[in-house]
Amino acid sequence: MLFFVVFLLFSVLILRLGVVQIVYGEDYKREIERTEDVTVNNPVPRGKMFDTNGKIVVDNVPENAITYTNNGASQKEMLQVAERLAKLIHKDTNKVTERDMKDYWIVTNPKEAEKKVPEKELEKLKVKYEDDEYDKKVYQLTLDRITEEDLNSLTEDELEIIAIYREFVSGYKFTPQIVKNKEVTPEEFAVVSENLNLLPGVDTTTDWERSYAFSDTLRSVLGGVTTSDKGLPAEEIDYYLSRDYSRNDRVGTSYLEKQYEDVLHGQKAKVKNITDQSGDIVSTEVISEGQRGKDLVLTIDMDLQLAVEKIIEEELWSAKSYPGTGLLDRAYVVLIDPNTGEIKSLAGKKIERNEETGKTEMQDDALGTFTTTYNVGSAVKGATILTGYQTGVIKPGSSFYDAPLYLAGTPRPKKSWKNFGTINDVNALKYSSNVYMFHTAIKIGEGKYIPHGALPINTEAFNTIRQHFAQFGLGVRTGIDLPGEQNGFKGSNTLPGFLMDLSIGQYDTYSAMQLAQYVSTIANGGSRMEPHMVREIREPQLDNELGPIVQEIQPKVLNRLDLEPGWIERVQLGFKKVMQEQGGTANGFFGGKAYSPAGKTGTAESFYDGPLKKYKMTQVMNLSLVGYAPSENPEIAMAVIVPWAYTGGTDNRANLKIGERVMDTYFELKAQRAAGTTVEDNSETENGEETEQTEQTNTQQ
Repeated sequence: MLFFVVFLLFSVLILRLGVVQIVYGEDYKREIERTEDVTVNNPVPRGKMFDTNGKIVVDNVPENAITYTNNGASQKEMLQVAERLAKLIHKDTNKVTERDMKDYWIVTNPKEAEKKVPEKELEKLKVKYEDDEYDKKVYQLTLDRITEEDLNSLTEDELEIIAIYREFVSGYKFTPQIVKNKEVTPEEFAVVSENLNLLPGVDTTTDWERSYAFSDTLRSVLGGVTTSDKGLPAEEIDYYLSRDYSRNDRVGTSYLEKQYEDVLHGQKAKVKNITDQSGDIVSTEVISEGQRGKDLVLTIDMDLQLAVEKIIEEELWSAKSYPGTGLLDRAYVVLIDPNTGEIKSLAGKKIERNEETGKTEMQDDALGTFTTTYNVGSAVKGATILTGYQTGVIKPGSSFYDAPLYLAGTPRPKKSWKNFGTINDVNALKYSSNVYMFHTAIKIGEGKYIPHGALPINTEAFNTIRQHFAQFGLGVRTGIDLPGEQNGFKGSNTLPGFLMDLSIGQYDTYSAMQLAQYVSTIANGGSRMEPHMVREIREPQLDNELGPIVQEIQPKVLNRLDLEPGWIERVQLGFKKVMQEQGGTANGFFGGKAYSPAGKTGTAESFYDGPLKKYKMTQVMNLSLVGYAPSENPEIAMAVIVPWAYTGGTDNRANLKIGERVMDTYFELKAQRAAGTTVEDNSETENGEETEQTEQTNTQQ
C-alpha cells in the first residue's frame, strides 16, 4: 500500500514536470529571459555663436560636474549613497525646503514618526479611507505634526545629505542628474572619482556653462538659457517634452537663443539600457554618440558694435550736460546692409539706476531698437514724397508755396522752421519743409486749403498714407529674425491737422529698426529687404573653428515699390542735398565727407512716456536721423533715434553727433581692414560745424 502511494505520487510529479517542460517550457523560458529596453537621451552642449568675421561671441565653458543616475536603487540605498557623498563634497543647502527636511526626518526617525499619529486615530482612518488614501492621509498627518524642534535637531551635515538626496530623487530613472556643477574643486572631483565603487550611481564628468566673450555687449539680444537646476520652462514643458526633450534639459529662453533653439540644441546622445525583470541593468548599448548644437554665424560685426556702443554712451553723457535734458536717458542706432538686410550693428543704451548699488549706470538696451517706438519727425519725409508720387497728387518737380497754414480753430499756425517761399520736392527734403508735406497730405485727403477756414478731408487718407508707408517698413513689422518686434502706435483721431502731422512723422510712432528698413529701401532703389541677425548655420567643429555651412541665410525681398522711372532718384537727390549741400539740415556734420553720405534728419514734438511717471505728458523733442553711404551704390544704411532728447529750445543735436561718428567709424574700420592694420577704436572723430536749423513744428489742432 505504501509502495503504491509512493509510486502514485512520483507518477503525478513526473506528469507535472512533463507538462511544465513540454507544454509550458518555452513560455517559462521566455518569461525568465524577458528584458526591457529603456532608451535614455543624454544632453550635449549647445551650439556656439560667431560674429560676421569669425570671432567667438557665445561659447560653452567646460566645468567639472558630479552626477547621479538612478539605476533602480531604493530610497534607502539612495540615502546611503547621499550620506557617503556628503562626506566627500560640500553641497550648498540654500535650496533645501522645509518639506525636504520633514521627509528626511521621517525616514531617519521611523519610531518617532510613528508616534505622531496614535493607534486609535489610525483605526478611525482605516475605517474612513481605502488603502492608498489611508497611507497618504497618515503620511500627511505625520508631516503636519513634525515640530520646529524636530527640524532643529538636524545638523549641518544632515542638511548637506538632504541637499544631495533631493538631487538624487529629482531626476528620471537611468537619466544622469547633476548633483553639483558649480565650484567643484579639483580635490572634490578627485576624491569622488577615486571612490566611485562605494558610490553606486555617482559619476564624475564634464558639464558646460554659457559664456559671453564680449561681456554684456548684445546680451539682451543674444538671449538666455535655462540652468540645469531649472530645466525646461514650466509654461512650455509640454511643447518640449513632445519634441523628445528631458525635463532637466537647458533650453533658450529668449531672443536668439530661443529663436534658434532647434539649431543650437544639438543631437542628444542616445543610450539603450537593457534591464531584467527586477529592473537591474543587464547591459548598455550606445545607439548614437550625439553631437553638440550647430553654430550660428551672426551678421553683426563686433568691432563695429563695440565702437557704436561707445559712441552712444559718450554722446549720451555729453548731451546730458545741455539744459533741458533731464528726461534724456536713451539712444538707439541700427546699421544695416541695404542690399542684403544683414544687420551690422544693433546698439541701444539706456541710463538707469542700479537698484542694488544705487548708482546711475549705462545699461545695454539693444532690444529697444525693435521693441520700442517713438515719434521720429521729418526723417519720414522721403516716404511722404514717394506717397505723393504714387497717389498722383504731386509729380517730380511739383512746387508749393511754403508759408504758415492757418486752420480754423487752431490757435497756432502749422509751419516749417522758416518760410521758404516757392519750393519743389527735392528742396523740400533738403531744407526739411513741413508745409510742402502738409500740402501733399491735404491733396491725398482731397481737401482744399482756405486760410482760416475749415479743412474737410476724406479720412481714408490716413489709411492711404499708412499703407504706402508700410511699403517701406514704417508702422509694420520688419520681419527681423527675433521675437517681440513692435509695430508702433497709430493715432485714432482723424482731424485734418493730425493727417498733416502724420505726413511729417509726428503722429504715428516707429522703431529704429523700421527707420533702418525704410532708408535701406530708398538706398537700394525700392526693394524692402528683410533684416536678419544670422548669416549662416554651420556644423560644429573642434575648438573655435568654423565648420562646413549647413544653411546660408539668403537675402529676402519682402516687397518692391511700384515706382515710375526717376521717382526714387528725386528722393535720393534730396537726401544727398541734406548732407552734402550748403543749407542742408545735416550739411554742418556730413558736408565734405569722402564717403558721400545721403540721408534725412528728424525732430519731433512729442510727449514724454518714459519710466518717470510724474513727468508723463511733458512736452519733449525727439531727434532722429536716417542715412546711407556712398550715395551711389550704397553699402551701409543707418538709423538713429534719441527719444526725449530735450525740453525747451536748446537742441543738443545728439542725433547728428552720434550719426556722424558712427558713419565715420564704419568707413575708418573698413579702410583699416583693407590696409591690414589693427582694428582700434576710432570713434573720437571731430563733429562738423553745427549749422543745422532745428525743425520747429506745431501739432495743435
